[in-house]
Parts: sequence; C-alpha cells; structure tokens
Amino acid sequence: MADVAHTAGLTVGQAATRLGVTVRALHHWDEIGLARPSLRTAAGYRLYTAGDLERLHRIVVYRELGLGLDRIRGILDDPDADVAEALRGQRAQIAERIDRLQQLGAGLDRMIEAHERGPLLTVDQQAEVFGPRWNPDWPARARERYGDTAQWQQYAERSATRSPEQWQAVADTVTALDRALADAMAAGIEPGSPEANQLVERHREVFSSSYFALSRQMQVCLGRMYEDDPGFAAHYNGIRPGLAIWFRRIIDAGARAHGIDPDSATWQ
Repeated sequence: MADVAHTAGLTVGQAATRLGVTVRALHHWDEIGLARPSLRTAAGYRLYTAGDLERLHRIVVYRELGLGLDRIRGILDDPDADVAEALRGQRAQIAERIDRLQQLGAGLDRMIEAHERGPLLTVDQQAEVFGPRWNPDWPARARERYGDTAQWQQYAERSATRSPEQWQAVADTVTALDRALADAMAAGIEPGSPEANQLVERHREVFSSSYFALSRQMQVCLGRMYEDDPGFAAHYNGIRPGLAIWFRRIIDAGARAHGIDPDSATWQ
C-alpha cells in the first residue's frame, strides 16, 4: 500500500464511528479479506478511502439484512452475482421472520392476558362452558390470592393456550368429579375410607391436570377454602347440601393418611 498523509482517509476508529460498527468488526473484516483499507500512513496506520467506505457501507447494509459474511463476499466480489435475486431471497426470509415474530407477539399478548384474568373466555363463554353455578369473579379472586405464585403462572400458561373446546373438556372432567363426590356422600362414604381417599386422589389429579400441580398440603388449603369461602361453599352445597364440609373432611382425612396435619398445613 502507498504511504500517504493522515488526512487522505479515515482511520479505523473514524470509519467505525461513521458506519456505526465496532473497531473489532473492521479488524475482523480486514483479517478475512472482506474489506481491507487501501492506504496506510507513513507511521503504518490503516486508512479507509471513499471507495473503501462505500464497500463497508454495503457490507453493513447487507449484514443488517441478515446476510452472512460469505454471502456478502460473493455479492461484492462476483461480477456475475445477481444482487437483486439475493436480496429478494433475503426479503422472503425477513418476511417469514416477521410472521414468526408477530405470532410470538400474539402469543405473548395471550400470555399477559391469561396472567391478568385467567381463562381467555368471555363471560358468556364461561357461563356456557362452566355452567350456571360458575362465578366469573372466581378467576380474579384466585389471582388476588395466588397471582404471585408459581402455581398461578402455570395456570396462566395453560389458560393462554386453551380453546373454548379444551376448556369444555376440563369443565366436563370437573363436573364428573363433583357428581362422584355428591354420589359418594349420598352413599354414606366415610372420610378416611378407601373410597373417600380414592376420590381425594382423583381430585388432586384432576386439579393438577386442569390448573396447576397440586401438592397434598395445597389440597388441604383448598379444602378449607371450599368450606369457608361463601362462593365455593355455595357451589358445592348447591350440588348437594353439606357437600362443602364433607369434601373438606375427606381431604383432611386423606392428608392424615399421608402424615400431614391438616391444622398446620400451608400452601407449599
């Protein structure tokens, strides 16, 4: 390279600033022969001419479009390269990427909404899916109680991906369980009996698959709520009078069978 005055071109730092890239990137492109400075000063410093900057600018543009360095080299150095065709191909890839990002954005919107209000169903859809005893305020109340927990996060993530038909399947499963509980109570099944313990396990499995993973201690906490909360108590007692208290009793008896003291059980 010819020795020239410092003012004949831009140094690596100056060129990097003008192009909005790092000095390290320019050094790398120089090392691989993609964009080498044409001049040097008498002291040996590299200088980029106007022609060098034009090539660098095209490299930066192509990089922003997502082209790899080898592909860029082919476009810049091959006189027969079809630049327009290469850019059309890259544009198609960008369009696909935009579509994926839009889908991701829509999924995030659903996730946010599910975190904030639970099932992504209108009030009318909730009534249709969950039945006339369903209280649309329950998800909001549950969020107030559990919104900061990992369990609510799991519930929200499931809610964000469920269709009305999938929620209907959940509701049918829960309704069948409620009916089995009422039938067992009517048949005189006693808390702590094998039949009652089997129903307690069935409740934990149904709840875990429908909402979030439910530990036995958490189940005890829910049993308290089913009895004490006016809304839940009305739901169960509406199925059969006294069912809320009986349900709480069989949950407590099942917990004792696994070495858990219902009186000291906590949400864990």
